[in-house]
Amino acid sequence: MNDQEVRDLLTEHWRLATLDDAEAAHAIYHDDAVLEWPQSGERFVGKETFLAMRQNAPELEFKTWRITGSGSHWVAENLMSVERQDPRLTVSVLEFRGDKVAHEIVYITEPFEAAPERSEWAERFDPGQTS
Repeated sequence: MNDQEVRDLLTEHWRLATLDDAEAAHAIYHDDAVLEWPQSGERFVGKETFLAMRQNAPELEFKTWRITGSGSHWVAENLMSVERQDPRLTVSVLEFRGDKVAHEIVYITEPFEAAPERSEWAERFDPGQTS
């Protein structure tokens, strides 16, 4: 797959996840894929394992902010709302093997206010606006 095809595949993955179409959203993974959430120390081994976990998860909504990468390594940044609560930024680091994801690491952030002492140098932006 070329880089644009990977971007399209990842964009479609999170669109399908928002539509709660877990089966279709998980078509991007190898059967032996690994999914990790470092903040909670959880690792899910095998596409069927994390498909089952996600099918039992609360309602999620994703808004893709940015997808970057090339070849077998990609990073996707999404705003994720859980049961329509305030969104959190998620960063997914994805490793492809061929045309499917073999390993994904997801970091979920907590929002925080910008510190006034940095305002002189900082330019504000809205991560809800896609780039």
